[in-house]
Amino acid sequence: MADPAADLFGPDPASDPLAHYSPAEPQADVFRAAQGPIADAWRNLAAGLALQSQGDLAGLQHYIDRQVEDLGLAFRVAGDEEERPWPLNPMPLVISAAEWSGIEAGLAQRAELLERVIADIYGPQDLIRGGHLPAVVVSGSPHFARRMVGLEPPGGRHLNVCSFDLARGPDGEWRVLTDRVRLPVGIGYALENRLALMRSTGGLAGRLGARSHASFFEALRRGLAANCQRADPRLALLTPGRFNQSYPEQAYLARYMGLALVEGRDLAVRDGRLFVRTIAGLKRIDGLWRWINARDIDPLHFDARSRIGVPNLISACEQGLVLANWPGVGVVETRAMPAFLPRLARELLGEPLALPNVATWWCGGEAERKRVLDNFDKLVVSSAFKQQVAGLEDGRTRVGASMSPDERAAIMAGIARRPMDYTAQEIVHLSTTPALADGHFEARGFTLRAFLVRDGDGRWVAMPGGFARISKSGELRTSLMGLGDHSVDVWVIDPEPPESHAEAALPATAIRREEGLLPAQAADNLYWIGRYGERLNQTARAIRALVSHSAGVMARAEGVTATTRLANLLRRWNAAPPASIKWQPIRLAATALDERAQPGSVRQLTGMTHDLALLLRDRLTRDTWRAINRPFPSFDAEDADELVDACDLIVERQAAVARLASDGMSHTAGWRFLDLGMALERASLALQAVRELVPGKASGEDLSALLDLFDCLGLYRSRYLAIPTIAPVLDMVLLDPLQPRGFAYQLAVIDRHLAALPPLRDDGLPETAHLLARNLVASVEAQAAQEIVPATLDGWLGQLAGLSDAISRSYFLQQEGQDSKPPTSFLA
Repeated sequence: MADPAADLFGPDPASDPLAHYSPAEPQADVFRAAQGPIADAWRNLAAGLALQSQGDLAGLQHYIDRQVEDLGLAFRVAGDEEERPWPLNPMPLVISAAEWSGIEAGLAQRAELLERVIADIYGPQDLIRGGHLPAVVVSGSPHFARRMVGLEPPGGRHLNVCSFDLARGPDGEWRVLTDRVRLPVGIGYALENRLALMRSTGGLAGRLGARSHASFFEALRRGLAANCQRADPRLALLTPGRFNQSYPEQAYLARYMGLALVEGRDLAVRDGRLFVRTIAGLKRIDGLWRWINARDIDPLHFDARSRIGVPNLISACEQGLVLANWPGVGVVETRAMPAFLPRLARELLGEPLALPNVATWWCGGEAERKRVLDNFDKLVVSSAFKQQVAGLEDGRTRVGASMSPDERAAIMAGIARRPMDYTAQEIVHLSTTPALADGHFEARGFTLRAFLVRDGDGRWVAMPGGFARISKSGELRTSLMGLGDHSVDVWVIDPEPPESHAEAALPATAIRREEGLLPAQAADNLYWIGRYGERLNQTARAIRALVSHSAGVMARAEGVTATTRLANLLRRWNAAPPASIKWQPIRLAATALDERAQPGSVRQLTGMTHDLALLLRDRLTRDTWRAINRPFPSFDAEDADELVDACDLIVERQAAVARLASDGMSHTAGWRFLDLGMALERASLALQAVRELVPGKASGEDLSALLDLFDCLGLYRSRYLAIPTIAPVLDMVLLDPLQPRGFAYQLAVIDRHLAALPPLRDDGLPETAHLLARNLVASVEAQAAQEIVPATLDGWLGQLAGLSDAISRSYFLQQEGQDSKPPTSFLA
């Protein structure tokens, strides 16, 4: 089934012409149509932006782009593997409070109408029996969930969150283009748009009286909690995972609203209740905001092929789980449904629609079909259920006048054969809004996506504004966020000063000091981002040492040198291929640093760290994310100085990441797993480096390289005032509990973290992982440096591997085929 996020992001902005407007007017006419107080707001806004940019409006766009990058705002176009920066125009869309009041009332009416239609479809079905809604419009929808018929949601609320695409015509009349009730894609981007503009334009929004979004999201959270069975409910956001097009938005929403971000594999149903697997065992979930298609949420009751759902989730719904939105609500999203909403409004609400639809005709009715055929060139023709039909093999919308004779004939034949599969709509001409382009203002057509949520009392509350979309090319022919399009923040401007409409007082919040839920999968990811980060840091140090030590030994033809041993160490870590044994050090160093195909190269490890950071957007601080997201340094592969400089940058970046994480994350279980991963990896790499550089005997050069690798050469010289010898060096690197990059120090860190993690046993005895760590600490404390031999190192390495496996078994998800991270290979 199509990803609902494709309603916002898509690869082909020309293939779904829901709306059309004429090219932009000249710049001089941009503000001419505005009148009254709203005209003053427009001009004050333009003047404020010019002042903020010191007259360089073109530079303002670059500044906004930097803010977007710093905030980590991103999206993924369908088919892309990499994320793209979120496109935000500095010029917001301005709407007066009076105009917005009418929009808000119309949207609340429409949301209530859709709620009643959905309740009837899955309840008594009086609309079908009474002839007000054809049965085929319901049963033909791919989002009709027959399993949900007769299953009433808690509080009777099928809809908690919904969104609507709106267009304003040249005459100022607003119309609804599309109803979106499955997933409110864009709701998080609207919040992020506001945040980015606030950071870039100072207090301009406040000075002009733009309404805040804060109370809207508080209302959403209260609405989700309102019908939960417990007084202090635990809420979560169910995501398909990081490859979903709107995953960055989902992660940001979870963090902003204080929701646990979970995937299907994090959840389990036991005795009709939903639980999340955490490091402390199963914890009950009372309310779930789903961002997954209904068909994919439960492989036992819907699509058995789903790998992202929760088995038996529907049984939890039957026992009172609050699920927003209720599965099956997408039945009202078919393109045929708007043709019946005006009639249904009178039937169910006793009043006409305050915000009209785009005029829509369903070809299943004889009179409507005749009208479509008679006015074919003036309409856009669609698949009624967004599926492949004759003449519309991609299921998208086509303008009648743009079709070739053969295309027209194919659609005509399809309508004659199965008329119920087709709808048609009028072509909407859009009004324009001022937009900043190439350093000046010009008029651009726009569409607005508005959002509504239920508050704790069940009332509909609209986000003040939402976000608008403008096209960079001057034409807006799709509901998709395509390449070249820009998003625009929407400001609802009140005429009175900002302080006169302060946010309503919120209830007192109970003080907490706990971290909240830490799902086992999140703990696993934090642990491995620590391990990958430390490995790439230590690999960069080894490359730097290799280049530095090779400078004076290039002419030596025999004997095992420190350069040889450092090269062997990089091969051991899979940073260089076995064939590199015959390479010059400079070539091996460049490969170990930048070869994407080499599994242990710094470039590959950087990518793995970044991929895990994408999964942890809701837990990493913004500064930590920015440090991880820095571009990989460029260098000349044949220039030793540039290789060393690149390694220095990587070491500095990883030091910044570690420090920012330590300073920015609460020192609770999440941070402990990240630091635990770093410590365990550093301990393993210390043993491997000693095993390779000091294999029973070593020269002063070998020992200096080892000390350099662990950044303690200066400390050794100040402590011993002599050239390096084996026993003192091994004591410093392996046994000294005060040497922060040494083996013993890392064991103390591991022991401390494992002691602080929540207990899993009921008998009060230490966990297996903690016992293993204590045994390893005791073994190291009893070891004399003079008696360390290769077998000692191999034994410790084996104990570390066992400790790593015990941590995984105790705290992380253990499902077959799920964990792509190698638990023991990093300890080889």
